[in-house]
Amino acid sequence: MKSNRILFSLIVGTAIIIVVAVLLGRAVSNFIAGASPAVSKPDNAIEVSFIYAPEFDKNLNISAIIADFNRTYAQGRNPLTGQSLQPGERPIWIEGRSGSSGTVHEGVINAFIAPNNANVERPVLWSPSVRHWLALVNYQTGQRVFDVEGAPATAIAPVVMAIWESRLKALQAKHGAAIGWEELLAVFDNPQGWNAYGLGGRPAVYYGHTDPRVSSTALSTLMAEFYASARYNAGKTDASSRLTLEHVNDPRVQEGVRRIENLIKHYSARTTEFIEYIAQGPDYVDFVALEENDLIFINQGKTQIKPPEKLVALYPKEGTFVHDHPFAIPNAPWVTDEQRRAAEVFTQYFLSQAVQQKVLEAGFRPANEAVPLAYPISPENGVDPNQPKALLPVPDPVVIAAVQQSWQLVKKQADVMLLIDTSGSMRDEDKIGQAIEAAKVFLEDQAGKNNVGLMRFSSDVEVLVPLGALESNRDTILAALDRIEARGNTSLYDAVVAAVQKLQATSDPERIQAIVLLSDGQDTSSQANLNQAVRVIQEARNSRAPILVIPVAYGRDADINALNAIGRASDTKVQSGDPENIKKLLDVIGSYF
Repeated sequence: MKSNRILFSLIVGTAIIIVVAVLLGRAVSNFIAGASPAVSKPDNAIEVSFIYAPEFDKNLNISAIIADFNRTYAQGRNPLTGQSLQPGERPIWIEGRSGSSGTVHEGVINAFIAPNNANVERPVLWSPSVRHWLALVNYQTGQRVFDVEGAPATAIAPVVMAIWESRLKALQAKHGAAIGWEELLAVFDNPQGWNAYGLGGRPAVYYGHTDPRVSSTALSTLMAEFYASARYNAGKTDASSRLTLEHVNDPRVQEGVRRIENLIKHYSARTTEFIEYIAQGPDYVDFVALEENDLIFINQGKTQIKPPEKLVALYPKEGTFVHDHPFAIPNAPWVTDEQRRAAEVFTQYFLSQAVQQKVLEAGFRPANEAVPLAYPISPENGVDPNQPKALLPVPDPVVIAAVQQSWQLVKKQADVMLLIDTSGSMRDEDKIGQAIEAAKVFLEDQAGKNNVGLMRFSSDVEVLVPLGALESNRDTILAALDRIEARGNTSLYDAVVAAVQKLQATSDPERIQAIVLLSDGQDTSSQANLNQAVRVIQEARNSRAPILVIPVAYGRDADINALNAIGRASDTKVQSGDPENIKKLLDVIGSYF
């Protein structure tokens, strides 16, 4: 009996030691990793819903800042003072998430005028990238929802043109130190392009920016293009005066903006994608509109691909805008007085020197002047702390709205060929049904002025619907999609060659040229081989109308190597045709145009 008690004691003692060791190990691991223990929301907390621009997630790790704030309150201390909470003082709990500024702006508007809409946002605190969106909410609701001027700035980021250092030096050698839209268009207008500037390789100029209906950077860039065009095409010599409706509606100004947009290689819905695209190097694109912090992000080696050359910030001589990430509390029925005061406390916390130091380290210029400007805002990372010297006046809200609404008039239109694999292998796992559904989703969001055509391939290659304005041939394409059946072999490479040749026959440097390829990628019957298909794409790659081929792979047995080679030939990536993410996938692809 005694031996049993001893054995039992040893077992219990050993178990306790193991448990303690495990807990201690976890604590040490957390300490080494800098992690903090998770805490639960206090039952009596004042909850503040907070939506912020996506760059706060990517560059700043705002989730950790919010977690520190919440943890301090959950532990019974005020994060501003460090003191214990006073009797009756309730803790504050921030529920944060990111959201594209344009999408959230629409959601807030809907909360007032269309509350049954699928996109409705009711934040207590909102931080878009720039206060243009606050002004647009007020204008489009007809109410003073936000105090546009009174919302405090929290993180400063000039909008720049991220350009390869070799290209900026070549421009400066020919035109002097001050470079802007005038000099960029001079390269475009020169028949030799970059070759006239001592740079070999591709003569065409490639530019990129995001969608101004969603992206703050794109909206500011489009307004800057209108300012530049008004200056050079409509005699607007006073750079300090605001852009007006007369300027925006002036055909000469609109045509000038179209000339700038003709430099576009393709668009994108989000800056996140463009950061990875431009990192591929000068062969892919010459310059891209970015926030300064995104340029720093690239030069610090944080992209998946390491750029082959240094990117530098071009602060256009005509002027630019500065994004300041305002913290704005809506005057809305869903915001209580307690929540308003709580949001103001979090704003003060975000503007504290400790947090603003993190803002600086993330590549933003601090809004708190007590934090001096320092690294990484430095030439080492391709930026100039003494720029920008020319700032553009923010137009009235009605003008901002008019610029945004002009987008479909001035943007570069596209010729898009849908190329669908209808071979027998596409019957497996209903890949053909998924591809047809994806094509239909793609057509839903395409602009009517884009030319779209439809081709299919199996043992042979066939044009089902020739390229034509989508506003007139949408129904014809939909009907043709409904008649498709999967049978026969797979002539993938022949189909790619044929589709490229069809686009080249109508090639227009003022239109984006693209093929959306929906296939499992298993070629079985082509006369051409993969190398020939790749070469045909590459031959068009450096022209003023390069052809983008965007492969979408279907099925677990898809030939990813072949599809990837086709994508790489035009600097795109294979997308997965997962039936669960059709809408998201086609949104990404559709945003190219």
